[in-house]
Amino acid sequence: MSTSKTIIFTLFIVTTLHASCNAAANATTKPLFPAILIFGDSTVDTGNNNYPIQTIFRAKHVPYGIDLPGSTPTGRFSNGKLMSDILATKLNIKQFIPPFLQPNLSDQDILTGVCFASAGAGYDDRTSVTTQAIPVLEQPNMFKSYIVRLKGIVGDKKAMEIINNAFVLVSAGPNDFILNYYDFLSRHLKYPLISDYQDFILKRLENFVQELYSLGCRNIMVGGLPPIGCLPIQMTAKVNLFRSCLEQENSDSILYNQKLQKLLPQIEASLTGSKILYANIYDPVMDMIQNSGKFGFKETKRGCCGTGFLEMSFMCNALSPTCGNRSEFLFFDSIHPSEATCNIIGNILDRQIRGRFQA
Repeated sequence: MSTSKTIIFTLFIVTTLHASCNAAANATTKPLFPAILIFGDSTVDTGNNNYPIQTIFRAKHVPYGIDLPGSTPTGRFSNGKLMSDILATKLNIKQFIPPFLQPNLSDQDILTGVCFASAGAGYDDRTSVTTQAIPVLEQPNMFKSYIVRLKGIVGDKKAMEIINNAFVLVSAGPNDFILNYYDFLSRHLKYPLISDYQDFILKRLENFVQELYSLGCRNIMVGGLPPIGCLPIQMTAKVNLFRSCLEQENSDSILYNQKLQKLLPQIEASLTGSKILYANIYDPVMDMIQNSGKFGFKETKRGCCGTGFLEMSFMCNALSPTCGNRSEFLFFDSIHPSEATCNIIGNILDRQIRGRFQA
């Protein structure tokens, strides 16, 4: 082969390999969804409660956020990222999801998605009477305002294309039981059986998903209940001296989740073009509790903040002693998971999402 032909052949090979590498890189880094939209409670609230909401459920103070950049509390009920942030990162959308009520949102924030969740919220409006949070079923009002701004940035057609293809995460429900049904007689009088109250909540959830669909959402993941009886605050509230999980409350969670798993495919079948996924939170958390060493956890019965038995929100504050080994704690405060826990759950959900949408 002549020298000139050798040079041309070499350049061809180099160019081809470069193009192949770029294609592989783009396939790896290109987001699966153009945006991420979050609804629910404190498990996914990235700071909406910091703004004009008359609630005591805020996390805009240390030690919350101690493992975020600059150790800055943002309103996230954790030492670091939430499950929703982990998912946004895994899906190559963004590192942190801003709260919609944040006053200085950029156009890029809007384009790639925001959070509408409110700590203390539930599907039952009466839950928010106690917490003064934004009820889950009122969060679409913020979403409508978001849509108006999005249309102002990219126009009506492109805006709806983004919303149609966005990934939507809904995480709520525990507050309806922890802060409402289990502790208030009024709900027991109307719904004597826990199964009746579960059905009421699930009907509210169904209406909520249908409204999101009517506003353009098509790819929706709905979280089930965690093992409520294993939350440190519940073991404390029931004066559980041995700090073992409350079996009845866990059984309630299991029954609710079974109903939800049956309901979601029915909702999907009724909403043309939708993909609705169930996020199994219960089993991973129970696995972490029962096989803590496998995940690097040394403490699963109390939170990292203060005594870990009761502290949360304003009770978890700058005066509360905080554990130094946060990655070894399943819970950061008495109800909310640590960033280490969120990472594990986020990884599990990421695989589930990719299995459904890349298939």
